Amino acid sequence: MIARPTLKSSEYTRQYQRFLQSPKQARKEAGLTQQQVSQMLSRPQSFVSKCESGERRVDFVELQFFAKVYGKPLSIFQVSNEY
Repeated sequence: MIARPTLKSSEYTRQYQRFLQSPKQARKEAGLTQQQVSQMLSRPQSFVSKCESGERRVDFVELQFFAKVYGKPLSIFQVSNEY
């Protein structure tokens, strides 16, 4: 039987930390500042900062908005195919 990572396991935490790098990297590749992204999303700059730092969890719908703003496919946020 293949062991699968459970939510809040060390594997989950490791993958979430890898995920957190994706939005920031995509934003920078798009040549955008947090302020510019926040204006496009009609949210405060702190919203973008907290999403990038992991202080605030990003839900799937928000992730789709980030991908659209960055001009990237949603798949850039995928961190693992191990499941």
